[in-house]
Amino acid sequence: MTYKVIQWATGGVGRAGIQGILSHPDLELAGVWVHSDEKVGVDAGRLVGGDPVGVLATNDVDALLASNADCVFYSPIMADKKIVLRILESGKNIVTPLNWFYRGARDWADIDAACTKGDVTLHGTGIHPGGITERFPLVVSALSRAVTHVRAEEWSDIRSYGAPFVVGEIMLFGKTPEEARESSMPAMLADGFLQSIDMVADALGFDLDSAKTTKHEIGLATKPIDSPIGVIEPGLVAAQRFTWQALVRGQPVITVRTNWFMGEEGFDTRWTFGPEGERFEVEVTGDPSGTVTFHGWHPETAAAGLERNPGIVATAIHGISAIPAVCRAESGIKSYLDLPLVSGRAAPELQRQA
Repeated sequence: MTYKVIQWATGGVGRAGIQGILSHPDLELAGVWVHSDEKVGVDAGRLVGGDPVGVLATNDVDALLASNADCVFYSPIMADKKIVLRILESGKNIVTPLNWFYRGARDWADIDAACTKGDVTLHGTGIHPGGITERFPLVVSALSRAVTHVRAEEWSDIRSYGAPFVVGEIMLFGKTPEEARESSMPAMLADGFLQSIDMVADALGFDLDSAKTTKHEIGLATKPIDSPIGVIEPGLVAAQRFTWQALVRGQPVITVRTNWFMGEEGFDTRWTFGPEGERFEVEVTGDPSGTVTFHGWHPETAAAGLERNPGIVATAIHGISAIPAVCRAESGIKSYLDLPLVSGRAAPELQRQA
């Protein structure tokens, strides 16, 4: 069965989403929503640097919701819950990297009601939070007994992230340390990462303390650093580290961390990527312990990342790959734990022909 999919927003994740939909044998691109007026009327194929595919971008929400699409891959910079509810109520499933990874004890009654009204499913997924913080820790943990700690960690050069507004005005790179210490980022990021922590804890059976910890550390430039948001002058934020931990009777049992640096030098901390460079790691401590390192989701150079960042692509494709399973699922909010194994697909020229 072929599922008709609307791509909602065409930033880095959205453009990769369009490519993923077009190459997936079980999916058909049925529409594209764009925010900027200059993209309205542009063919989706052109938006991703390819040949026309016959689907024109639009900012007409009502028209898209009135269509007979099966699913929306929802990937704007920030989620608009009112739009999410409208999409679900219109009878369209949603896959998104923005939220709703795992309910835990959270009150998502309005999302539940919208799923019931539309008889559809909502699935949140990405890579961090997402695969690195949820799927892969659980897979690796299956090879260990008596697990005592799980760690999921990212090391990334933010110079390769092609979203200057997000980097400068939301992540607050290039700002003063006083501005960074008032950042909303720890709370914004915690919403997703703490869902990941709850999923892992529930699956492994940890008896978590009620409180989890959040730590935000910053590194300041000691010399001018070139970056996509301009030169970061000495004394301004050039590196950040966010850590979230869950504890059992005061002992850390799950740690999730991001290490985001403008390069590897020129700031006042001793943080580095280490000899393995940019990467993601999943570590499970138990009997036996194991560590898995993921390379390939970072660009070879910062300049290459501004053109096409593999981590952004992986975020999108993890969601696109889940769409068939989500469309077949019963209505409601579904996490990895509720869905069957999700896989990628062979390149179009290597796929079995019907």
